[in-house]
Order: sequence, then C-alpha cells, then structure tokens
Amino acid sequence: MPLTLPGTAEALAQLADYDAIIDARSPAEFAEDHLPGAVNWPVLDDAERVRVGTLYVQHSPLAARKVGAALVARNIANHLDRWIDDKPREWRPLVYCWRGGQRSGALSTILDQIGFRTAKLAGGYKGFRAQVRDDLGQWPRQFDFRVLAGRTGSGKTRLLHALAAQGAQTLDLEGLACHRGSILGGWPSRPQPSQKRFDTQLWQALAALDATRPVYVESESRKIGALQLPVALIEHMHATARVLRVEMPDAARRALLLEDYQAITTETERLCSLLDGLIELRGRETVQRWQALARAADWPGLVDAMMGEHYDPLYLRSMDRHYAAYGQADAVLLADGTGPALAAAAAQLLA
Repeated sequence: MPLTLPGTAEALAQLADYDAIIDARSPAEFAEDHLPGAVNWPVLDDAERVRVGTLYVQHSPLAARKVGAALVARNIANHLDRWIDDKPREWRPLVYCWRGGQRSGALSTILDQIGFRTAKLAGGYKGFRAQVRDDLGQWPRQFDFRVLAGRTGSGKTRLLHALAAQGAQTLDLEGLACHRGSILGGWPSRPQPSQKRFDTQLWQALAALDATRPVYVESESRKIGALQLPVALIEHMHATARVLRVEMPDAARRALLLEDYQAITTETERLCSLLDGLIELRGRETVQRWQALARAADWPGLVDAMMGEHYDPLYLRSMDRHYAAYGQADAVLLADGTGPALAAAAAQLLA
C-alpha cells in the first residue's frame, strides 16, 4: 500500500525529496491553485466530476460510485499510458486530491502496485490550504522589511527590480498579483491569479527568504487589484518597517507612467470605462474632464491631471495613515526611470 503521510507539514518539509507531485483533482481545481511544482493527472475531468456529484445527490452514493469507478479507471489508464513508460522503479511520486480521499487513493494505489515508491498526502489540498493560511498569518512577523514608498510613477517597482538585480532580497507583491495596484493597473496580457493561487505564490516567496537579511518591498494598500494581502503582512509593514521615500521629478514621473501604461492608451473607451470607477471618489465632472483628455489623446495632460488631482493626494493621505515616518524617511532620489539611475540608487542603498 502507498505510504500515507500523516499531515501537510511533514509533506511540505519533504517536497524536494519527491520526483513528482501529482494532483489528482479536476483541471478546474488545479487551475485555481495547487501545491508548488505539482502536475495535474485528473482522475475525473471537470464534466465527469459534475456528473458523478449529481448522481450522488440525485440518485445514490452507489450509483455515483459505479459510474465514477469506470471513469476513474479509464482516466488512470490513460495517464499510465502517457506518463510512466520512462519512470524507473525508484521513482517517488507524492499524490494528493481535495481531502486525500478516493481520487488520490485510487491513483496512488495503482502506482504503488506497479512498484513505485508512492506516497499519498493525508488531508490533501484542503490541508495544504489550511497550512498556507496559517503560515501567512505568522511568517511575515519574522522579516525586517524596507518599504519603498513614493508617489505613483516615482519608480518604486523599477527600483525594486534593480535591487534584486544587485543581490538584495525583494518581495515583489505586484509581480505576484499581476497588477500595478491602481484602478488602471491591470496587466493587459495577464489576468490576476485566483486569491488561493496568489496566497500560495506569496507563501512560496516568503519561504524562500532569509529572515536574517533585510527584505525590500513596495508600500501597498490592503488590496492589489482584486487580491487581498495577508493582514499580518500589512500590519507588520506598517508597524515595524523602515521606510525609504522614493522621489522623482514630476516630468520624469510623467514619462515613466506614459511608458508603463502605453498599452492602455490604445483602448480609449476601455480606459474611459475604468475611469468611471472613480466617479464616486472624484465626482462626475472631474472624471468626465479626464475622459475628454483621453478621447483627445492628450496623454501628458491626462497623466498630469490624474497625478495632481487623484494619485498624489490619495497616496499622501495613505502614507499619513499608515507610515507616520514617511515625511522624515530617508530619501532615495531618482533623476528618472532609466537603467543607470536605478542601478546607481540601488547600489547606494546597498552600500
């Protein structure tokens, strides 16, 4: 019989010891989130899972198991035909499903019977998800965060990347969230991950950090786009982090924003629709004036107006609430958002 690991903590400590981590759940479940490094061998696809679940509720558990067993057997046979021909006897897979029950049990038993050194995760993905939530509530407190704070367009993200390129520890929350954080900050080529997927990726990023070294991170609100940051992370950043005030001349900020948001200027009506989301905050007359600038393709005018009337006041109020030391923080002066300026500033911070 396959070895059943007693719990998630033991399995996570041993993940690197396995040759494969196999998720037996449906493709939709896998796409929402999965264990780090997992591959998907669904024993029921999405439609089959709905079919079996409906039989279970509307007819009987026995009827569902009869149909489910046949589907599972065929699907496992297909996975074996496709994936195991080149696997040696010493191959060690870890198999899991939603709760470590029938789906992972069926797959892991067959792999074990073939002769592979198979393990099954007790508690399944549900146990892993609980561990991630628990760790995200505890881990952030161990880190010495250095928060890059500064008005929109001041080059915080670029400076964070320059720091990483020079060997600093960084936590790129916007990169994980696939979002720049503002109402216009969605990435045109990539949607945001699910909340569960974001949590897992953040958990992985924190697990890889060395708590004895500083960690550079951008100042963020509690949400990045549609995604919620862990309360423990935000509270620890607000309460204990050293703040670094990133400053850049307004003309350079305008140039940086026009470069970063160039893609959205090709979709004027979509941009105007997004701006409608600011009517409650800024008033219809102000938003309509911004929309008129967009429809006239006056992008410098739009950026200047939104910096002065929306982003700068909003950001400075946020800093006053959450980072009392912002006004007295050490300044990081960037002439512009070009590579040489960023590299020089990063080197000075790390010197």
